[in-house]
Amino acid sequence: MAYEEPGLGAAGATANRARAAVTVRRAVTHLGRRLRAQRPAGALNGTKLSVLSHLHRLGPSSAGAIAAAERHQPQALSRTFAELQRDGLITRRPAEQDRRAVVLAITEAGRDALVRDMAQRDAWLVEALEDLTDAEVELVRIAAELLDRLADRPD
Repeated sequence: MAYEEPGLGAAGATANRARAAVTVRRAVTHLGRRLRAQRPAGALNGTKLSVLSHLHRLGPSSAGAIAAAERHQPQALSRTFAELQRDGLITRRPAEQDRRAVVLAITEAGRDALVRDMAQRDAWLVEALEDLTDAEVELVRIAAELLDRLADRPD
């Protein structure tokens, strides 16, 4: 049974979720813009950071798995993979089950690049959180966990 706001009925609950969706989308987009602005000069582009982050979080993966997770075609990421490998940020090796397939893994240099990139944005965010009360910071932390769950929801 779907949750209904008290006194609103199903239509009201749906409208409430629609308003919430708009508010969340706007806030996440705005915060994303602010965090991108905090990236250091000469930082890796967003696609490279997404690939490194995927490999850091989930471990070695196939090009197809990374492309699917990042909502790209594998061919669209081939140049990114090649550049990351050339720069020593990832390695490629044949898959054990299918020697024609390739498994990508993040290197120590790749982890270091990812950490450096995140550090400046995290520092900005820590400073921004100083404007909030402890209760608000905890609420933001809980909301972030919920947003992660939403982001991981299958289509």
